[in-house]
Amino acid sequence: MIEWATERDVPEIRGLLERLHVPLAGVDEHLPMLVAKEGEHVVGTAALELYDDGALLRSVAVEPGRQGRQIGHQLIDAALRLATANGANTVFLLTTTAEHFFPKFGFEQITRDEVPPSVRGSVEFQSACPASAIVMRKQLR
Repeated sequence: MIEWATERDVPEIRGLLERLHVPLAGVDEHLPMLVAKEGEHVVGTAALELYDDGALLRSVAVEPGRQGRQIGHQLIDAALRLATANGANTVFLLTTTAEHFFPKFGFEQITRDEVPPSVRGSVEFQSACPASAIVMRKQLR
């Protein structure tokens, strides 16, 4: 079940991101996040940062033992619906490991120069992700 994270979920979210080597920088500033739960246990997470020129999908992670059960798909679908509901025309992301996963959702690889300045100013672009991270974009409208 996908729902909004609460303050109680933050330690589990941080632990999941750390275990999967997903950057933590900026996470606390972008709550609430979406979480997938089994019972009271967080098994997946995703966050969406909204900017003037688009949205940034970040912190997508699913417990390794729960992968392959469509949890990541549900989280991404929920984040994309949230972006649309908030008027974003485009969603961007950075990845070092999942460039083959995101095209299923309509994301395409682009260069950093194609990302608008407001999104490039995010912690993800400035310091959290390495310069070697792959940049991807999905047009919503």
